[in-house]
Amino acid sequence: MRMMLSFAALFLSVILLQLSSGGVGPLDALSGFVLNFTTAQIGLLGSAHFLGFFAGCWWAPRLMGSVGHSRAFAAFTSLGTIGILGHILIENPYAWAALRVAQGLCIAGCYTVVEAWLQAKVTNETRGRAMGAYRVADMGASLVAQLMISVLEPAHYASYTLLALLCAAALLPITLTQARQPETPAAPRLQPALAWARSPLAVAGVLVAALSSASFRMVGPVYGAGVGLQAGQIALFLSAFVAGGALSQIPVGWLADKYDRRWVLIWLSIAAIVSSVYTATAAQTETAGIMLTAAVFGLTTFPIYSVAAAHAHDFADSSERVALSAALMFWYATGAIAAPWVASVLINLYGPPALFAMIAVGHVILVVFGVVRMQTRDSAAERTPYVWAPRTSFTIGRLMGRFRDHGDPRTPRKPPSD
Repeated sequence: MRMMLSFAALFLSVILLQLSSGGVGPLDALSGFVLNFTTAQIGLLGSAHFLGFFAGCWWAPRLMGSVGHSRAFAAFTSLGTIGILGHILIENPYAWAALRVAQGLCIAGCYTVVEAWLQAKVTNETRGRAMGAYRVADMGASLVAQLMISVLEPAHYASYTLLALLCAAALLPITLTQARQPETPAAPRLQPALAWARSPLAVAGVLVAALSSASFRMVGPVYGAGVGLQAGQIALFLSAFVAGGALSQIPVGWLADKYDRRWVLIWLSIAAIVSSVYTATAAQTETAGIMLTAAVFGLTTFPIYSVAAAHAHDFADSSERVALSAALMFWYATGAIAAPWVASVLINLYGPPALFAMIAVGHVILVVFGVVRMQTRDSAAERTPYVWAPRTSFTIGRLMGRFRDHGDPRTPRKPPSD
Protein backbone atom coordinates (compact mmCIF):
# COMPACT_ATOMS: atom_id res chain seq x y z
CA MET A 1 0.00 0.00 0.00
CA ARG A 2 2.80 2.41 0.86
CA MET A 3 4.42 1.68 -2.49
CA MET A 4 1.18 2.38 -4.34
CA LEU A 5 0.71 5.68 -2.52
CA SER A 6 4.23 6.75 -3.46
CA PHE A 7 3.41 6.17 -7.13
CA ALA A 8 -0.10 7.68 -6.94
CA ALA A 9 1.04 11.00 -8.43
CA LEU A 10 2.63 9.26 -11.41
CA PHE A 11 -0.40 7.06 -12.07
CA LEU A 12 -2.83 9.98 -11.74
CA SER A 13 -0.81 11.96 -14.28
CA VAL A 14 -0.87 8.96 -16.65
CA ILE A 15 -4.66 8.67 -16.29
CA LEU A 16 -5.22 12.36 -17.03
CA LEU A 17 -2.85 12.25 -20.00
CA GLN A 18 -4.51 9.17 -21.45
CA LEU A 19 -7.99 10.64 -21.03
CA SER A 20 -6.82 13.72 -22.91
CA SER A 21 -4.74 12.18 -25.70
CA GLY A 22 -6.99 9.15 -26.12
CA GLY A 23 -9.92 11.45 -26.82
CA VAL A 24 -8.20 13.75 -29.32
CA GLY A 25 -7.70 11.15 -32.07
CA PRO A 26 -11.30 10.02 -32.54
CA LEU A 27 -12.62 13.54 -31.85
CA ASP A 28 -10.41 14.90 -34.63
CA ALA A 29 -11.73 12.26 -37.04
CA LEU A 30 -15.37 13.11 -36.26
CA SER A 31 -14.61 16.84 -36.32
CA GLY A 32 -12.99 16.41 -39.72
CA PHE A 33 -16.29 15.11 -41.09
CA VAL A 34 -18.14 18.11 -39.71
CA LEU A 35 -15.57 20.53 -41.18
CA ASN A 36 -15.55 18.75 -44.58
CA PHE A 37 -11.95 17.54 -44.39
CA THR A 38 -11.16 14.86 -46.94
CA THR A 39 -10.63 11.31 -45.74
CA ALA A 40 -6.93 11.57 -46.62
CA GLN A 41 -6.62 14.74 -44.53
CA ILE A 42 -8.23 13.00 -41.57
CA GLY A 43 -5.74 10.14 -41.91
CA LEU A 44 -2.91 12.66 -42.07
CA LEU A 45 -3.85 13.82 -38.56
CA GLY A 46 -3.25 10.33 -37.18
CA SER A 47 0.06 10.00 -39.01
CA ALA A 48 1.14 13.42 -37.68
CA HIS A 49 0.47 12.24 -34.12
CA PHE A 50 2.84 9.30 -34.52
CA LEU A 51 5.46 11.50 -36.20
CA GLY A 52 5.44 13.65 -33.07
CA PHE A 53 5.43 10.52 -30.91
CA PHE A 54 8.54 9.21 -32.68
CA ALA A 55 10.36 12.53 -32.28
CA GLY A 56 9.32 12.74 -28.63
CA CYS A 57 10.65 9.27 -27.83
CA TRP A 58 14.06 10.31 -29.13
CA TRP A 59 14.12 13.83 -27.63
CA ALA A 60 12.65 13.20 -24.17
CA PRO A 61 15.62 11.42 -22.52
CA ARG A 62 17.93 14.18 -23.72
CA LEU A 63 15.65 16.93 -22.42
CA MET A 64 15.40 15.16 -19.05
CA GLY A 65 19.19 15.13 -18.90
CA SER A 66 19.24 18.90 -19.44
CA VAL A 67 16.42 20.15 -17.20
CA GLY A 68 15.34 17.20 -15.02
CA HIS A 69 12.20 15.07 -14.84
CA SER A 70 9.65 17.59 -13.54
CA ARG A 71 10.62 20.41 -15.89
CA ALA A 72 10.69 18.08 -18.88
CA PHE A 73 7.25 16.77 -17.94
CA ALA A 74 5.95 20.35 -17.65
CA ALA A 75 7.41 21.26 -21.05
CA PHE A 76 5.84 18.28 -22.79
CA THR A 77 2.48 18.77 -21.07
CA SER A 78 2.48 22.40 -22.17
CA LEU A 79 3.09 21.31 -25.76
CA GLY A 80 0.17 18.90 -25.52
CA THR A 81 -2.16 21.55 -24.12
CA ILE A 82 -1.16 23.98 -26.88
CA GLY A 83 -1.71 21.23 -29.45
CA ILE A 84 -5.29 20.72 -28.26
CA LEU A 85 -6.26 24.36 -27.74
CA GLY A 86 -4.91 25.31 -31.18
CA HIS A 87 -7.77 23.33 -32.74
CA ILE A 88 -10.15 26.04 -31.53
CA LEU A 89 -8.28 28.88 -33.23
CA ILE A 90 -7.99 27.53 -36.77
CA GLU A 91 -9.98 25.04 -38.84
CA ASN A 92 -7.37 23.87 -41.33
CA PRO A 93 -6.37 20.20 -41.66
CA TYR A 94 -2.68 20.93 -42.19
CA ALA A 95 -2.56 23.28 -39.21
CA TRP A 96 -4.30 20.56 -37.19
CA ALA A 97 -1.66 18.07 -38.38
CA ALA A 98 1.06 20.34 -36.98
CA LEU A 99 -0.87 20.56 -33.71
CA ARG A 100 -1.12 16.76 -33.61
CA VAL A 101 2.67 16.57 -33.89
CA ALA A 102 2.79 18.62 -30.68
CA GLN A 103 0.34 16.19 -29.09
CA GLY A 104 2.49 13.22 -30.11
CA LEU A 105 5.54 14.93 -28.62
CA CYS A 106 3.60 15.42 -25.39
CA ILE A 107 2.57 11.79 -25.05
CA ALA A 108 5.98 10.31 -25.84
CA GLY A 109 7.77 12.82 -23.62
CA CYS A 110 5.47 12.46 -20.64
CA TYR A 111 5.50 8.66 -20.77
CA THR A 112 9.28 8.71 -20.98
CA VAL A 113 9.45 10.83 -17.83
CA VAL A 114 6.95 8.64 -15.95
CA GLU A 115 8.68 5.41 -16.93
CA ALA A 116 12.14 6.76 -16.08
CA TRP A 117 10.76 7.82 -12.69
CA LEU A 118 9.22 4.39 -12.12
CA GLN A 119 12.44 2.65 -13.14
CA ALA A 120 14.40 4.69 -10.59
CA LYS A 121 11.98 4.02 -7.73
CA VAL A 122 10.86 0.39 -8.10
CA THR A 123 12.71 -2.50 -6.52
CA ASN A 124 12.71 -6.16 -7.47
CA GLU A 125 10.07 -6.72 -4.77
CA THR A 126 7.72 -3.94 -5.95
CA ARG A 127 8.32 -4.08 -9.72
CA GLY A 128 5.51 -6.53 -10.48
CA ARG A 129 2.86 -4.67 -8.48
CA ALA A 130 3.98 -1.28 -9.78
CA MET A 131 3.87 -2.37 -13.41
CA GLY A 132 0.54 -4.09 -12.91
CA ALA A 133 -0.97 -0.92 -11.47
CA TYR A 134 0.64 1.15 -14.22
CA ARG A 135 -0.89 -0.96 -16.97
CA VAL A 136 -4.31 -0.98 -15.31
CA ALA A 137 -4.22 2.82 -15.01
CA ASP A 138 -3.11 3.25 -18.62
CA MET A 139 -5.51 0.76 -20.21
CA GLY A 140 -8.43 1.78 -18.00
CA ALA A 141 -8.01 5.43 -18.92
CA SER A 142 -7.63 4.51 -22.60
CA LEU A 143 -10.94 2.63 -22.46
CA VAL A 144 -12.72 5.57 -20.82
CA ALA A 145 -11.16 7.99 -23.32
CA GLN A 146 -12.83 6.16 -26.21
CA LEU A 147 -16.19 6.32 -24.44
CA MET A 148 -15.82 10.08 -23.98
CA ILE A 149 -16.48 10.54 -27.70
CA SER A 150 -20.15 9.85 -27.04
CA VAL A 151 -20.43 13.08 -25.03
CA LEU A 152 -17.92 15.32 -26.84
CA GLU A 153 -19.49 17.35 -29.63
CA PRO A 154 -17.30 17.29 -32.77
CA ALA A 155 -15.69 20.56 -33.93
CA HIS A 156 -16.90 22.37 -30.79
CA TYR A 157 -14.67 24.56 -28.65
CA ALA A 158 -16.05 23.08 -25.41
CA SER A 159 -14.91 19.56 -26.38
CA TYR A 160 -11.35 20.60 -27.10
CA THR A 161 -11.25 22.86 -24.05
CA LEU A 162 -12.23 19.94 -21.82
CA LEU A 163 -9.46 17.74 -23.27
CA ALA A 164 -6.96 20.59 -22.88
CA LEU A 165 -7.98 21.01 -19.24
CA LEU A 166 -7.34 17.30 -18.63
CA CYS A 167 -3.92 17.58 -20.26
CA ALA A 168 -3.01 20.65 -18.20
CA ALA A 169 -4.30 18.95 -15.03
CA ALA A 170 -1.74 16.16 -15.56
CA LEU A 171 0.89 18.70 -14.48
CA LEU A 172 -0.46 18.99 -10.96
CA PRO A 173 0.21 15.52 -9.47
CA ILE A 174 3.87 15.37 -10.54
CA THR A 175 4.77 19.01 -9.90
CA LEU A 176 3.15 18.98 -6.45
CA THR A 177 4.51 15.62 -5.30
CA GLN A 178 7.01 15.70 -2.44
CA ALA A 179 8.84 12.66 -3.79
CA ARG A 180 12.47 13.43 -4.62
CA GLN A 181 13.24 13.63 -8.32
CA PRO A 182 15.41 10.63 -9.36
CA GLU A 183 18.66 10.78 -11.28
CA THR A 184 18.25 10.94 -15.03
CA PRO A 185 19.07 7.64 -16.78
CA ALA A 186 21.25 7.60 -19.88
CA ALA A 187 19.29 7.78 -23.12
CA PRO A 188 19.05 4.36 -24.80
CA ARG A 189 21.12 4.06 -27.93
CA LEU A 190 18.79 3.68 -30.91
CA GLN A 191 19.88 0.71 -33.03
CA PRO A 192 17.06 -0.23 -35.44
CA ALA A 193 19.28 -2.81 -37.14
CA LEU A 194 19.58 -4.74 -33.86
CA ALA A 195 15.93 -5.81 -34.01
CA TRP A 196 16.35 -7.07 -37.57
CA ALA A 197 19.58 -8.86 -36.67
CA ARG A 198 17.95 -10.68 -33.77
CA SER A 199 14.62 -11.46 -35.50
CA PRO A 200 13.33 -10.27 -38.89
CA LEU A 201 10.03 -11.94 -38.02
CA ALA A 202 9.71 -9.78 -34.89
CA VAL A 203 10.26 -6.64 -36.98
CA ALA A 204 7.57 -7.77 -39.40
CA GLY A 205 5.28 -8.50 -36.44
CA VAL A 206 5.61 -5.05 -34.87
CA LEU A 207 5.10 -3.38 -38.27
CA VAL A 208 1.88 -5.32 -38.77
CA ALA A 209 0.87 -4.53 -35.17
CA ALA A 210 1.31 -0.84 -36.01
CA LEU A 211 -0.64 -1.27 -39.23
CA SER A 212 -3.54 -2.79 -37.28
CA SER A 213 -3.61 -0.68 -34.14
CA ALA A 214 -2.64 2.77 -35.44
CA SER A 215 -4.92 2.66 -38.47
CA PHE A 216 -7.88 1.35 -36.46
CA ARG A 217 -7.56 3.83 -33.60
CA MET A 218 -6.94 6.85 -35.82
CA VAL A 219 -9.13 6.00 -38.82
CA GLY A 220 -11.65 3.65 -37.15
CA PRO A 221 -14.10 6.55 -36.60
CA VAL A 222 -14.05 7.14 -40.37
CA TYR A 223 -15.09 3.52 -40.89
CA GLY A 224 -17.73 3.78 -38.19
CA ALA A 225 -19.25 6.92 -39.69
CA GLY A 226 -19.06 5.35 -43.14
CA VAL A 227 -21.18 2.36 -42.08
CA GLY A 228 -23.76 4.55 -40.33
CA LEU A 229 -22.70 4.45 -36.66
CA GLN A 230 -23.57 7.44 -34.50
CA ALA A 231 -21.00 9.15 -32.24
CA GLY A 232 -22.00 7.11 -29.18
CA GLN A 233 -21.82 3.89 -31.16
CA ILE A 234 -18.41 4.82 -32.57
CA ALA A 235 -17.23 5.32 -28.98
CA LEU A 236 -18.39 1.79 -28.10
CA PHE A 237 -16.83 0.48 -31.32
CA LEU A 238 -13.40 1.85 -30.36
CA SER A 239 -13.79 0.80 -26.71
CA ALA A 240 -14.65 -2.76 -27.74
CA PHE A 241 -11.32 -2.93 -29.60
CA VAL A 242 -9.37 -1.75 -26.52
CA ALA A 243 -11.29 -4.10 -24.20
CA GLY A 244 -10.74 -7.08 -26.49
CA GLY A 245 -7.03 -6.31 -26.66
CA ALA A 246 -6.72 -6.06 -22.88
CA LEU A 247 -8.60 -9.32 -22.30
CA SER A 248 -6.42 -11.20 -24.77
CA GLN A 249 -3.15 -10.69 -22.91
CA ILE A 250 -3.49 -13.47 -20.32
CA PRO A 251 -4.55 -16.33 -22.65
CA VAL A 252 -2.16 -15.25 -25.42
CA GLY A 253 0.66 -14.92 -22.89
CA TRP A 254 -0.01 -18.47 -21.70
CA LEU A 255 0.06 -19.75 -25.28
CA ALA A 256 3.23 -17.80 -26.10
CA ASP A 257 5.02 -19.32 -23.10
CA LYS A 258 3.80 -22.86 -23.83
CA TYR A 259 4.10 -23.14 -27.62
CA ASP A 260 6.43 -21.96 -30.39
CA ARG A 261 5.91 -18.20 -30.56
CA ARG A 262 6.13 -18.20 -34.32
CA TRP A 263 3.08 -20.43 -34.49
CA VAL A 264 1.30 -18.17 -32.01
CA LEU A 265 2.03 -15.18 -34.26
CA ILE A 266 0.85 -17.06 -37.32
CA TRP A 267 -2.40 -18.22 -35.76
CA LEU A 268 -3.09 -14.78 -34.32
CA SER A 269 -2.65 -13.34 -37.80
CA ILE A 270 -4.92 -15.97 -39.33
CA ALA A 271 -7.57 -15.07 -36.74
CA ALA A 272 -6.99 -11.38 -37.49
CA ILE A 273 -7.50 -12.03 -41.21
CA VAL A 274 -10.81 -13.75 -40.48
CA SER A 275 -11.98 -10.98 -38.16
CA SER A 276 -10.87 -8.28 -40.63
CA VAL A 277 -12.66 -9.88 -43.55
CA TYR A 278 -15.80 -10.36 -41.49
CA THR A 279 -15.71 -6.77 -40.22
CA ALA A 280 -15.14 -5.43 -43.74
CA THR A 281 -18.24 -7.27 -44.95
CA ALA A 282 -20.37 -6.62 -41.86
CA ALA A 283 -21.54 -3.11 -42.72
CA GLN A 284 -25.15 -4.26 -42.70
CA THR A 285 -24.78 -6.21 -39.47
CA GLU A 286 -26.71 -5.06 -36.40
CA THR A 287 -24.88 -2.73 -34.03
CA ALA A 288 -24.23 -5.45 -31.45
CA GLY A 289 -22.60 -7.59 -34.12
CA ILE A 290 -20.31 -4.75 -35.20
CA MET A 291 -19.24 -4.23 -31.58
CA LEU A 292 -18.49 -7.92 -31.22
CA THR A 293 -16.36 -7.94 -34.36
CA ALA A 294 -14.40 -4.95 -33.00
CA ALA A 295 -13.73 -6.83 -29.76
CA VAL A 296 -12.59 -9.93 -31.65
CA PHE A 297 -10.41 -7.75 -33.87
CA GLY A 298 -8.76 -6.27 -30.78
CA LEU A 299 -8.34 -9.69 -29.23
CA THR A 300 -6.52 -11.03 -32.30
CA THR A 301 -4.36 -8.00 -33.20
CA PHE A 302 -3.53 -6.24 -29.92
CA PRO A 303 -1.16 -8.91 -28.48
CA ILE A 304 0.86 -9.32 -31.69
CA TYR A 305 3.37 -6.66 -30.65
CA SER A 306 4.04 -8.35 -27.30
CA VAL A 307 4.42 -11.81 -28.87
CA ALA A 308 6.79 -10.42 -31.51
CA ALA A 309 8.80 -8.60 -28.84
CA ALA A 310 9.05 -11.76 -26.72
CA HIS A 311 10.24 -13.71 -29.77
CA ALA A 312 12.95 -11.12 -30.48
CA HIS A 313 14.16 -11.18 -26.87
CA ASP A 314 14.50 -14.96 -27.07
CA PHE A 315 17.49 -14.36 -29.36
CA ALA A 316 19.10 -11.57 -27.32
CA ASP A 317 21.13 -11.52 -24.13
CA SER A 318 20.53 -9.40 -21.03
CA SER A 319 22.88 -6.62 -22.13
CA GLU A 320 20.75 -6.02 -25.23
CA ARG A 321 17.31 -5.81 -23.57
CA VAL A 322 17.03 -2.01 -23.42
CA ALA A 323 18.44 -1.37 -26.90
CA LEU A 324 16.32 -4.12 -28.44
CA SER A 325 13.12 -2.78 -26.85
CA ALA A 326 13.93 0.69 -28.21
CA ALA A 327 14.64 -0.76 -31.66
CA LEU A 328 11.28 -2.56 -31.73
CA MET A 329 9.56 0.67 -30.68
CA PHE A 330 11.35 2.41 -33.57
CA TRP A 331 9.88 -0.03 -36.07
CA TYR A 332 6.43 0.22 -34.48
CA ALA A 333 6.52 4.03 -34.66
CA THR A 334 7.67 3.88 -38.28
CA GLY A 335 4.70 1.71 -39.23
CA ALA A 336 2.31 3.80 -37.16
CA ILE A 337 3.34 6.99 -38.97
CA ALA A 338 2.43 5.54 -42.38
CA ALA A 339 -0.61 3.41 -41.51
CA PRO A 340 -3.36 6.02 -40.81
CA TRP A 341 -2.66 8.05 -43.95
CA VAL A 342 -2.46 4.97 -46.20
CA ALA A 343 -5.69 3.62 -44.69
CA SER A 344 -7.50 6.92 -45.24
CA VAL A 345 -6.39 7.08 -48.89
CA LEU A 346 -7.66 3.54 -49.48
CA ILE A 347 -10.98 4.36 -47.80
CA ASN A 348 -11.29 7.41 -50.04
CA LEU A 349 -10.71 5.25 -53.12
CA TYR A 350 -12.60 2.08 -52.25
CA GLY A 351 -14.90 2.87 -49.31
CA PRO A 352 -14.84 2.04 -45.56
CA PRO A 353 -14.21 -1.73 -45.94
CA ALA A 354 -10.80 -0.90 -47.45
CA LEU A 355 -9.50 -0.24 -43.90
CA PHE A 356 -9.91 -3.86 -42.89
CA ALA A 357 -8.91 -5.14 -46.31
CA MET A 358 -5.56 -3.34 -45.89
CA ILE A 359 -5.10 -4.82 -42.41
CA ALA A 360 -5.99 -8.31 -43.68
CA VAL A 361 -3.38 -8.04 -46.44
CA GLY A 362 -0.77 -7.04 -43.86
CA HIS A 363 -1.53 -10.13 -41.80
CA VAL A 364 -1.46 -12.38 -44.88
CA ILE A 365 2.08 -11.13 -45.53
CA LEU A 366 3.00 -11.80 -41.88
CA VAL A 367 1.66 -15.37 -42.09
CA VAL A 368 3.62 -16.09 -45.26
CA PHE A 369 6.79 -14.50 -43.87
CA GLY A 370 6.38 -16.44 -40.62
CA VAL A 371 6.13 -19.76 -42.44
CA VAL A 372 9.17 -18.91 -44.56
CA ARG A 373 11.24 -17.91 -41.51
CA MET A 374 10.32 -21.14 -39.74
CA GLN A 375 12.20 -23.01 -42.45
CA THR A 376 15.37 -21.04 -41.66
CA ARG A 377 16.13 -22.35 -38.16
CA ASP A 378 14.63 -23.90 -35.06
CA SER A 379 13.02 -21.84 -32.32
CA ALA A 380 15.16 -20.56 -29.44
CA ALA A 381 16.42 -23.24 -27.07
CA GLU A 382 15.65 -20.99 -24.09
CA ARG A 383 12.76 -18.53 -24.02
CA THR A 384 12.19 -15.38 -22.03
CA PRO A 385 8.89 -15.02 -20.16
CA TYR A 386 6.08 -13.40 -22.13
CA VAL A 387 5.63 -9.74 -21.11
CA TRP A 388 2.77 -7.46 -22.03
CA ALA A 389 4.92 -4.79 -23.67
CA PRO A 390 3.42 -1.27 -23.67
CA ARG A 391 4.15 0.88 -26.72
CA THR A 392 4.81 4.04 -24.75
CA SER A 393 8.44 5.15 -25.00
CA PHE A 394 11.94 4.03 -25.95
CA THR A 395 12.76 3.70 -22.23
CA ILE A 396 10.13 1.05 -21.47
CA GLY A 397 12.80 -1.64 -21.95
CA ARG A 398 14.43 -0.59 -18.67
CA LEU A 399 11.27 -1.54 -16.78
CA MET A 400 10.62 -4.73 -18.77
CA GLY A 401 14.17 -6.10 -18.84
CA ARG A 402 14.13 -7.73 -15.41
CA PHE A 403 10.82 -9.43 -16.16
CA ARG A 404 12.32 -11.00 -19.27
CA ASP A 405 15.36 -12.29 -17.39
CA HIS A 406 13.32 -13.61 -14.46
CA GLY A 407 13.93 -17.29 -13.95
CA ASP A 408 16.64 -17.35 -16.60
CA PRO A 409 19.95 -16.64 -14.85
CA ARG A 410 21.92 -17.88 -17.82
CA THR A 411 22.20 -15.50 -20.76
CA PRO A 412 23.87 -17.39 -23.60
CA ARG A 413 24.44 -15.76 -26.93
CA LYS A 414 21.86 -16.72 -29.49
CA PRO A 415 22.26 -16.92 -33.25
CA PRO A 416 22.25 -13.42 -34.79
CA SER A 417 19.26 -13.81 -37.07
CA ASP A 418 15.85 -15.44 -37.20
